[in-house]
Order: sequence, then structure tokens, then C-alpha cells
Amino acid sequence: MLQTLAPARPEPLKLLGVPLPRRRACYALGFLVCAGLLAFALYLQFQLHEDPCPLCIFQRVAVAVLGVAFLLAALHNPGRIGAAVHALVQFLAAATGAGIAARHVWIQHLPPDKVPDCGPGLGYMLESFPIGQTLRMVLQGSGECAAKGWQFLGMTIPEWTLLFFVAMGIGALAQLWNRR
Repeated sequence: MLQTLAPARPEPLKLLGVPLPRRRACYALGFLVCAGLLAFALYLQFQLHEDPCPLCIFQRVAVAVLGVAFLLAALHNPGRIGAAVHALVQFLAAATGAGIAARHVWIQHLPPDKVPDCGPGLGYMLESFPIGQTLRMVLQGSGECAAKGWQFLGMTIPEWTLLFFVAMGIGALAQLWNRR
């Protein structure tokens, strides 16, 4: 009697013992998390009147770029090679956001006498200076970036954002091993 062998299904990747869902679902979840984070940032700004500093705005841009990268991957539903390309783009967006958030956290933890002086607003800088100089000025930070503002569980918004970017970067790289 001949027995046909069905192709073996790949074992799903497990993260902390829990199997990851299919790639498309992971990408969609990544997009929804980014959209939720941006919605929460807008709530903090317009309902709780926590005005964002220039570094906060750059972090929002990084979250938006990461969200778009996840959305494009979810719509594309790539195979193995495409998943690697999407993972690289998502990881780079998350790493960039983590770098900005880490700089912000560092500024918040400076001693008061080392905090940079407050500078002009981001809108003025974008209108008055070339983009390269504006980027340098924003990344140097200012006094308003040192303000801690809203906190949750003893962590500031930039600390939570740094944690978010690290987690999303790990999640993006995990998709390299997700065969489903």
C-alpha cells in the first residue's frame, strides 16, 4: 500500500512560549499598535494639554513611519524574501525612533544645570533654517524637552516610547523566523 506524505507544516515561531500568529496578522497588529499610540499622543496633546516638544514630534513621525511600514507589509502579505525586506525597513524605523527616544530620555535625566536652554519652536526652525541644521538643533534638545510631564507607573512618555520602539524592533525581526 502506497502512502502519500503530506508536506510537513513548519513549526510556528514561539515568543516566550507562545506561537506567533501568521505574518499578516502580526503586521496588522503592529499597524494598530502604532495607530493607537498616535491616537493616545493626540489625546495627551488636545485633551490633557501636554504640548509636544520637538523631540516628541520626531518620535511621533517615527511611530507614523513604522505604522505605515507595518500597514504596507500587511497589505502586501509578502513571502520569505519580501518579509525580510519589510523586517529590515521596520527595524530601521524602530531603531531610528529608539535613538530619538533614548536621546530624549537622556536629556530628561540631565542635572538641572546641564539642561540646554529652550530654543525656538519646531515650526520656526523649519521655516528659518535648512533641514540639516533643524535636525541638528532638534536632536541637541532644549529645555522644554527636559520637562517630564505626564507619567505612568513612574515612567515618562519618552521612556515608554523607547520601550515601545525596542519591542517593535524585536517584533519586526521576529518575522524573519515566522514561517506562517
